[in-house]
Amino acid sequence: MRFLLSSILAFVISFSTLAQQTPAPPQSRSKLILGGTAHLGTGDAIEDAAIGFRNGKIDFVGHSFQADKSKYDDIIDATGHEIYPGFIVTNSTLGLQEIGAVRATQDQYEVGTFRPNVRAIIAFNTDSEITPTVRSNGVLLGQITPRGGVISGASGIVHFDGWNWEDAAIKMVDGIHLNWPSTHHKHWVDGKADIRKRKTYEQQKHEIERYFSEAQAYALAYPSVSSSTSVMDVKHEAMRGLFNGSLALYVHARDVRAITEAVHFKREMGIQRLVIVGGYDAYLVGDILRENNVSVLLKSVHSLPRFAEDDIDLPYRLPKLLSDEGVVFALQVDDGMSEMNSRNLPFYAGTARKYGLTEEQAIMSLTRNPARILGIDDFCGTIENGKDATLFISSGDALDVRTNALTHAFIQGRSIDLDNRQRELYRKFQTKYGNELLD
Repeated sequence: MRFLLSSILAFVISFSTLAQQTPAPPQSRSKLILGGTAHLGTGDAIEDAAIGFRNGKIDFVGHSFQADKSKYDDIIDATGHEIYPGFIVTNSTLGLQEIGAVRATQDQYEVGTFRPNVRAIIAFNTDSEITPTVRSNGVLLGQITPRGGVISGASGIVHFDGWNWEDAAIKMVDGIHLNWPSTHHKHWVDGKADIRKRKTYEQQKHEIERYFSEAQAYALAYPSVSSSTSVMDVKHEAMRGLFNGSLALYVHARDVRAITEAVHFKREMGIQRLVIVGGYDAYLVGDILRENNVSVLLKSVHSLPRFAEDDIDLPYRLPKLLSDEGVVFALQVDDGMSEMNSRNLPFYAGTARKYGLTEEQAIMSLTRNPARILGIDDFCGTIENGKDATLFISSGDALDVRTNALTHAFIQGRSIDLDNRQRELYRKFQTKYGNELLD
């Protein structure tokens, strides 16, 4: 009995230590941010800005001298600081996986090959210890995406402050994710990689075409959910939105042939919205993407070139190359450890800025562009009147790993706690070893 009581006590203590911060209460007092430079996410910036919001919505955007301070309950002095819309991470497994080496914390995979009815958002864990480390860098919203199979499932969009996934959800389903088969593979001979055509490519492509044709026929035969058969086909039902434009088809593809065939597939199947995820070679077919209104969620720029003959800095320049082609794009994180790497998203934009993008273009790749691609730009992604007050203040450049330091952050007007487990551990060991290190 003594051992049992000790175990329970130890568990309670450890749980209280590791517990997630309490979600912020709804905004009750109106706020006005004065001073500093506001990067609106629209491509414009305002010096000595004033941003006002109440009841979770922005109601004033302008210069400090234009603001009526008497209309607001609280004034936040942001002189010398930078103000940004909340950054949006796309194609992330944040909240679906906590520790990669522990199977019980992995929830991004499901059984099956074609599973469009699987919704990632219902597995989103709001108590993840990773999430506070992400939002402390200004990443306040995210697209939560499943993995594996040919059709992985449906992604959803959340903000990173909620008691549970239902509180966090701002869009339950925004699109279906299709992993386009690889056209080639690396075959190693005497330690050297030989690129060879994949023999099963045509067969895999045919299976995808047949599956989508069946879903398309189902949608035409039953134009609405109410007209469906008494026994609904949940998988085909989940794909209905692809053909009426309410959902996007996210095709994970890297090379020119896969991207080009995905665009042809879009036209043949009558799919309204197509987004390429990854898109390493997308800049080579920019005209095709632009003419067919196809957007790109670009792979991590912090990576090595895909081929030995590529320029060493090509991944860094991909955002600029896509911008020059007139393709709408947003930055994303790596497929591997995307939940951990989500905190580095602002610094990917910083690298893209160094290699050709203007500062405001780099900020747009984290704010307005992903909001537009995900279909949520009517209420977030920019600092404009009537939109959600999801924004933050940094004492330095938010795209620079050395100076990004948030002082305030708001999600729908709620002032969120910027503390996290890493900062807690820093304070703990600074107390013990700080003076010794200084000596």
